[in-house]
Amino acid sequence: MLFNSFEFIFVFLPVVFLVYFFLNKKRLIVAAKTWLVFSSLFFYSWWNIVYLPLILTSLFFNYAIGFALGKDRQTKISRKAVLTIGILFNVGLLGYFKYSDFFITNINSLFTTNLALLKLALPLAISFFTFQQIAYLVDAYRKETNEYDFLNYALFVTFFPQLIAGPIVHHKEMMPQFKMLRNKVITYKNITLGIFIFSIGLFKKVAIADTFAIWATQGFDQIETLTFVEGWITSLSYTFQLYFDFSGYTDMAIGAALLFNIVLPINFNSPYKALDIQDFWRRWHITLSRFLTHYIYIPLGGNRKGIKRTYINIMIIFLVSGLWHGAGWTFVFWGFLHGAASLISRYWKSLGFKLHKVLAWFITFNFVNIAWVFFRATTWEDAIKVLKGMFGLNSFPIYFLNQFEIMKALLAIILAGIITLFFKNSIQLTKDFKPTIKTMLFTIMISAYAIFQLNKISEFLYFNF
Repeated sequence: MLFNSFEFIFVFLPVVFLVYFFLNKKRLIVAAKTWLVFSSLFFYSWWNIVYLPLILTSLFFNYAIGFALGKDRQTKISRKAVLTIGILFNVGLLGYFKYSDFFITNINSLFTTNLALLKLALPLAISFFTFQQIAYLVDAYRKETNEYDFLNYALFVTFFPQLIAGPIVHHKEMMPQFKMLRNKVITYKNITLGIFIFSIGLFKKVAIADTFAIWATQGFDQIETLTFVEGWITSLSYTFQLYFDFSGYTDMAIGAALLFNIVLPINFNSPYKALDIQDFWRRWHITLSRFLTHYIYIPLGGNRKGIKRTYINIMIIFLVSGLWHGAGWTFVFWGFLHGAASLISRYWKSLGFKLHKVLAWFITFNFVNIAWVFFRATTWEDAIKVLKGMFGLNSFPIYFLNQFEIMKALLAIILAGIITLFFKNSIQLTKDFKPTIKTMLFTIMISAYAIFQLNKISEFLYFNF
């Protein structure tokens, strides 16, 4: 079920909200939590009920492993074995559904074999709930968990606002909220703030991201050769499509969760304002960066084992990030590019050099924009095609768009740049929020516009990852 659909906005969300707080008002706390879990599983199954047993199996298995680790009923050696089994199960599940065909294709290429592809459909949210539960198991092994109630755990994993595309939530920030009694009653401040943030996210998706999607799709998938202007319109369109699509989803997730008095973690903080690549990753998909840092980078040794080992560890987490996003060498190369840029930035700073802010931003933004080409391209040829256009290796004056569309695209790119660089982001708007008439009119205006566009159904980009 899409956040940007009539079914979600006018049926699912209101019904779940009303029943949940009705049960809480009657002090049926367990029933209310059960209802929320059931509703979240229904939300997940709306896409394809075939994969409901998959998330249920993952849920029960990981809870059992985490319970065993947390209760410390084994020796130290056996606890390591239990953790290993848990991690192998999760990685194996993710690997089977997401990477089987990728590995088979590469084996066929290397050894000239003809193994049949499995052609498995990627289950929704598997990358997100897998990482969430791996973190839980590792923390249980480290004795950092103190919550073993199955219902709270099930809600932590399945809570529908964050289930499909994040943020990648952590048990320490979620489970305590599910137990708080003050979260069981309707809070009108959270309702108004939630609707406000949800509306902003909805507008980002249907009014901005889906508009850029048209030009990005034309350039990447439909045109064989791109000129200089076309190449830049194509790449920048995807750069802004991805930003407004994913940040829009996150805003809607945060807004929907607030209706239930649940605060989700921040996932975006104006990443296109970054002045270097390290700054970019402190702002973009923050919860993924947090997971990679705490559960891969630090266990590998972090920066505690010398410069050479630090650089290797940094490159590893970026390669993992690339592969996590997609089963393809273009994703791996995208991760490599960001890893290499991070190492260069780190080395540059160690020498004491510092660029002017404008130049630093210009270099960072254009690097990110160029790297997104490999992230978006379905083949190497598509990536090279766009880059050739961007670097002027094809002709200049011939356009796949008419002059009006060219001007429209360029104007949209300029406006998107102004919004991302100079307007307050969702975090700042949340902090400054006041339920005034002006705010209400703004919310109604952007919501009305977005709702009238809901006939143009489109999935969120991160559903593919």
